[in-house]
Amino acid sequence: MARGVELENRSILRLTGKDTTDFLQGLITNDIKGIDTQQAIYAGLLTPQGKFLFDMIIVQNNGDLFLDIEKSRKDDLFRRLMMYKLRADVNIIDESETLKVWAVFDHSNTDTDNNDKAASSIIYDDPRSSRMGKRIISNHAPAFTPMAYHEYEQQRLQNTIPDGSRDMKVEKYFWLETNAEALNGVDFDKGCYVGQELTARMKHRTTIKKSLITFISETDDLIADTSITNESGKTVGELHTVSGKIGIGYIRLEHVKTDTKLFAGDTMIIAQA
Repeated sequence: MARGVELENRSILRLTGKDTTDFLQGLITNDIKGIDTQQAIYAGLLTPQGKFLFDMIIVQNNGDLFLDIEKSRKDDLFRRLMMYKLRADVNIIDESETLKVWAVFDHSNTDTDNNDKAASSIIYDDPRSSRMGKRIISNHAPAFTPMAYHEYEQQRLQNTIPDGSRDMKVEKYFWLETNAEALNGVDFDKGCYVGQELTARMKHRTTIKKSLITFISETDDLIADTSITNESGKTVGELHTVSGKIGIGYIRLEHVKTDTKLFAGDTMIIAQA
């Protein structure tokens, strides 16, 4: 039996219109043409300097594009897309009151799966990692055994998957510093998009010096949004979301390699290999 949880911190925007594909293709970091009815993509919308503004999972259904996005910043993204839209034939529809998002694990082609499809649910693999199971967009709760939200969080953190602005500072972190390449969130061959030049330059001409990585402690007293310090007390990074003994943090990578001990507050942490 599938195990799943509703992701109450996610919302849905639906894009319709004949210019929708070309519109998004010129904005996001991934190739919109890689989408079909069961194959989603993960992508970012960046500043012209290649820094994180929004991230999203995009899937297609009946010719429309559905953007699985951060709920707390839905209105900001809506306004940003409207600003870019100009005269394009694109309609942006807020579906957050009618459609919800679930993460589901151990999901197989069962009668439940068929029933969900019959009820017009959108079922697709999480494009960031096969370890994150499937996602379902629907107007009703799918049939599954409920799992605790912290179980989902730990799976996400173990795989160094950021959760929007909880883990990525808006207009501060470069897209390639957020583990985006490993999470299938960028296509280096697709052509122009906002922030493309800086992103390509970081890939081909520089070495990533800072990054999001997963940290583990021996105790359960990790605190979110805590400075990461080295043994001498120097701040070298910041820990963002945590769940139990695991968290995701942003750090200058040289300190992971050279510092003997790292701390989040008073708790010693170890970078996950």
